[in-house]
Amino acid sequence: MHSFVYTALPSKVLFGFGTLDKVADEVRLLDCRRALVLSTPPQTAQAEDLAARLGQLCVGTFTQATMHTPVAVTEKALEVVRERQADCTVALGGGSTTGLGKAIALRTDLPQIVVPTTYAGSEATPILGETDLGRKTTQRTLKVLPEVIVYDVDLTLALPTALSVTSGMNAIAHAVEALYSPDANPLISLLAMEGIAALARALPTVVSQPVDRDARSDALYGAWACGVCLGSVGMALHHKLCHVLGGTFDLPHAETHTVVLPHAVAYNEPAAAEALRPLACTLGASTAADGLSDLARRLGAPVALKDLGMPPEGIERAAELAVASPYPNPRPLEREAIRALLDDAFHGRRPRQNAKTALESAHA
Repeated sequence: MHSFVYTALPSKVLFGFGTLDKVADEVRLLDCRRALVLSTPPQTAQAEDLAARLGQLCVGTFTQATMHTPVAVTEKALEVVRERQADCTVALGGGSTTGLGKAIALRTDLPQIVVPTTYAGSEATPILGETDLGRKTTQRTLKVLPEVIVYDVDLTLALPTALSVTSGMNAIAHAVEALYSPDANPLISLLAMEGIAALARALPTVVSQPVDRDARSDALYGAWACGVCLGSVGMALHHKLCHVLGGTFDLPHAETHTVVLPHAVAYNEPAAAEALRPLACTLGASTAADGLSDLARRLGAPVALKDLGMPPEGIERAAELAVASPYPNPRPLEREAIRALLDDAFHGRRPRQNAKTALESAHA
């Protein structure tokens, strides 16, 4: 057994069906009485319904949460927090809304309750990514870890299939990188494989039978497990690339993770073969990268960055930014090999582990 360090994250989790009705109790248990409900514009109706359920415990809603957590939107939300004298936030939605709640907590230290409606997993992490002036920065601090997560499977039954797929693949990415993290440990590695297996089992059924309650339950459980992995150990090349692409080109978060994941794993797999071997076996493939690529294609997920709005000239810029600041990764960061990786991801090719072959193809 290798030496390791494990630090447990101090958050409370409620998981089940119909748990939305328990949010009011959780507000009271935090000794709060003036909750501000957060959401994105498309989820305004759900936010207002939750505000009504909270009754006198709620001082209103802020429904302008936006992808990549722009600082300008956070500042608007803070004005509402101050005007309404809110003493906690309740974030209803996916990663965008959770990010806004975290950004408010960072600046005010207000307690947070998160009610996830996607498989983003960020609710289980002490990580905040914010965008300002076209650049995305990420920090890790317990100040942004939500105090309570309320998982209500019923809220995911209407999650559109396409979003279910990309959100689920995004969650899988959290667990995959945890497997070869420098601070990986046995507990998180077990949880990572548990989360990946649950999502890989559930997502095909979600696609064919979107309201299957067992599949939706498995998917949400898997997302939580993968989120804990993201919050417990450091991430590597995959998350760095996705933050660069999202922050620089305003690409959709979950879709970008879905496209990049097999390519980033192919890049790292030769240097992390032992850590990734269980993943390949779980996915029934000869390599982890092939298994992830096959899963994404079987689910009808996007496979090309060009289809997400990335400009062709962005490949060079993204490769430059990806190696600009050193960070832990199983394989050394090689600019031209990463450029080739991005070129494959841009065009929607299958991932390749042979860096020389990919590089030659990219410049052919």
